[in-house]
Amino acid sequence: MKSALHNMKGFIRNSKHFLIFLGMTGVLFIFYFLNLLLDVVTPGNGWGILYGTIATILMGGVALLGVRRRAMKIAAKRNIGKVQYWVQFHLYAGMLALLFMLMHTGFSLPSGLLDICLWVTAVWVTVSGLLGVLIQKIIPKMIASGLTLEVIYERIPDLVIQIRERAEKIISDCSDPIKDFFQGNISAVLLSPKFRSIYFLDITDGIQRRMRPFDYLRRVLPFAEQEKLDQLQALYKAKLEIDAHYTLQSLLRVWLYTHLPASLLLLILIVLHL
Repeated sequence: MKSALHNMKGFIRNSKHFLIFLGMTGVLFIFYFLNLLLDVVTPGNGWGILYGTIATILMGGVALLGVRRRAMKIAAKRNIGKVQYWVQFHLYAGMLALLFMLMHTGFSLPSGLLDICLWVTAVWVTVSGLLGVLIQKIIPKMIASGLTLEVIYERIPDLVIQIRERAEKIISDCSDPIKDFFQGNISAVLLSPKFRSIYFLDITDGIQRRMRPFDYLRRVLPFAEQEKLDQLQALYKAKLEIDAHYTLQSLLRVWLYTHLPASLLLLILIVLHL
């Protein structure tokens, strides 16, 4: 068990919390099995209402993470828990809430339209939340392992404009071979941020392969022109790294825009369901 937890250390922030979650999940499954031996579980009987009430309370608690993030200054002044503990609660309580909801419906799809929407949305929110945890663990490691630049996503358009302007200033004083090379290989890349799926597979190789044409051209240039080519290559490489940031960080934005609206919809459906 310890070796398994050690291998998952990169994905589990607190092994103690994870073990508590596993223990509670196991106890709930045993309890539900014993419950079935005594009585059938439906959303409308006592057991179903109990499970549904607990699920609702947990989902309300999970929603408090958003309140905590929007009131970080107040929370910090009053020492209302560290953000990492709130995130841990958000994750594990969310999964337990889904489990209680499934127990509430007897691990089957409900019949009413509102109930079906609530059931599907709860499953989507939980699954997308787990996917978000995975993305937020992997993407920063990919960026740190293969990129030298640190880039804020919101500043990417401005950075691309700055690189393009500097490159155009350099190319205005270059020889025809470099100008032709610039127009054929570099100019289009510098126009705007580019989404490149290759960066999900291999950041380093995706950039290094694009550096090789510079080496071929450098061999036939005089020394003075080589220096200008080196400056263009540095700008080009910086642009490719920015594209890598743009590609990887875009995945985080896509996840955010799919998880948060669904979470808000879930809260609305819970209120309507009560």
